[in-house]
Amino acid sequence: MTCSATTPRLTEEEIQERLSRLSGWSRGKDWIQKKYQFKNFLRAMSFVNAVAYLAESINHHPDIFINYNEVTLRNWTHAAGGITAHDFELAEKIDAPFEKRD
Repeated sequence: MTCSATTPRLTEEEIQERLSRLSGWSRGKDWIQKKYQFKNFLRAMSFVNAVAYLAESINHHPDIFINYNEVTLRNWTHAAGGITAHDFELAEKIDAPFEKRD
């Protein structure tokens, strides 16, 4: 995944359509975000580390905010200055392990 200033940003309609397919993600100014809550700080940090490895493997990195057992991820394509398809691809990859749980 390579992002640049020429990576096309999604239209508002495309953003809303893709958000409707994700669970818990919402629209911010120029990003999509989701808050995750964990049993304790250690579990939150384990999640952050897993996200870091995933993000590094696809070269697309979210902004990460940690507040004890809550982690908020904010996806936006910095180089393009807004929301692109890459942000939704990252969101889907982050949530994939959660979707497999019963």
